[in-house]
Amino acid sequence: MLAYIKGILAAVTEDGIIIENNGIGYDIKTPDLTGDLPAVGSNYTIYTYLYVREDMVCLYGFSSRTQLNTFKMLITVSGIGPKVAMGILSTLTVDELNYAILSDDSRTIAKAPGIGPKGAKKLILELKDKLDIEEAFAGFGQAEPLDVSIQPAEDVMSLTAQALVSLGYSNSEALRAIRAVEGAESMDAETLLSESLRKMLTL
Repeated sequence: MLAYIKGILAAVTEDGIIIENNGIGYDIKTPDLTGDLPAVGSNYTIYTYLYVREDMVCLYGFSSRTQLNTFKMLITVSGIGPKVAMGILSTLTVDELNYAILSDDSRTIAKAPGIGPKGAKKLILELKDKLDIEEAFAGFGQAEPLDVSIQPAEDVMSLTAQALVSLGYSNSEALRAIRAVEGAESMDAETLLSESLRKMLTL
């Protein structure tokens, strides 16, 4: 099994990239949201998943292990294959997808090609118990607060997200705005709400 490939970014294709390693060019399918790629000719590492079926062999690539693991989780859902899973990851970031699942936001997931409203609801039903609410805010507030009276960053962000939703924004819009606020992990809920509302005007 290929866990990852490290080599030279030889080309960017319509639906992925080509990585050259030891004289071999690997044609790798990637989501549209893989991330900013370095210039062609630069060193690049991509996490991979080899999909083998009787009528096809395809190598899928992801910018992080988190994105790869999300892909693996998606294809465990009945009726969702690699193509649909890639479409979901091309439409939503991992955090947006996690938050949509945890908040039963099937409308946001249904925006991805090939899944539809029924498929989105089924995805939520099968995956919701596999996620934790903290995963929607992964990467924020990793350090422990020095003052025990200070709310953990995840709690502040959850409260802010709930406030934004109560104002009429969708769950995914709320998450996107919060993540766009620089220094969000060190703010209190009132400040974060104010800054998130400002971000809503530019997203």
